[in-house]
Amino acid sequence: MASAREPLLTAHGVVKRFGHVQALQGADFTAYPGEVVALIGDNGAGKSTLVNVLSGVIAPDGGEVRLDGAPVRFSGPMEAQRHGVETVYQDLSLAPDLDAAANLYLGRELVRGGLLGRLGVLDRPAMRRQAVKAFAELGVELKDVTAAVTTLSGGQRQSVAVARAVAFANKVIFMDEPTAALGVVQRARVLETVRRVADQGLCVVLISHNMPEVLSVADRVEVLRLGRRVASFTAADTTIEELVGAMTGSLDGAAPANGALGPAGATKSTESEDGR
Repeated sequence: MASAREPLLTAHGVVKRFGHVQALQGADFTAYPGEVVALIGDNGAGKSTLVNVLSGVIAPDGGEVRLDGAPVRFSGPMEAQRHGVETVYQDLSLAPDLDAAANLYLGRELVRGGLLGRLGVLDRPAMRRQAVKAFAELGVELKDVTAAVTTLSGGQRQSVAVARAVAFANKVIFMDEPTAALGVVQRARVLETVRRVADQGLCVVLISHNMPEVLSVADRVEVLRLGRRVASFTAADTTIEELVGAMTGSLDGAAPANGALGPAGATKSTESEDGR
């Protein structure tokens, strides 16, 4: 049964070409508030391209993207951020020599006494107070927000990047392979943070190749293959074998997806590559 909630973010028929290569061939995507939805697919399936379109990094050649039911076409990542959409990239995009608090406000610094660079100065105490609060709300163990990021563990650096996104996002956060370079304990902590973010009402879109992690934290899983969405599953009702089957095409011929599947609790379904 699909939920009565309206989708927060949808993509329909998104097309993107790079020269002679068509990365997206009419891709669809649906995300709801308060859920973790995993976006998976083999290398070259179009995951990164779709996320780049949805987060304003690149413009689509065709199709439609809607946020809160209204059509949007972001001119760049900053416009997406103004609409409450943030992205945590695999390289984290942190400044290693700055402290955790400064990284939290990187590019959006708090100032006092006027404009930064003219009459104003950085309000470091305020940024540090807000950083302590932000990390505490996410359950992040970071004792000293004045410590340089380069001195932090991999899991702590990941948490700083997530906290920065959460501090400014009010709708959607994309996370690209958030645990790829972490150990077992740090992975668990980051996944707990991901779950907390969704529990705050944000939508978290998780891009990952780690199927056990996907099933442990996601509410739903959407599968891309050859630039199109070919399946959508409720995570609690599927298996790794089914996900791999959808990624590789061995589930072709099953019932077609309706293109507007609901969040956790929806019936799992797939569609064949040619849409029949």
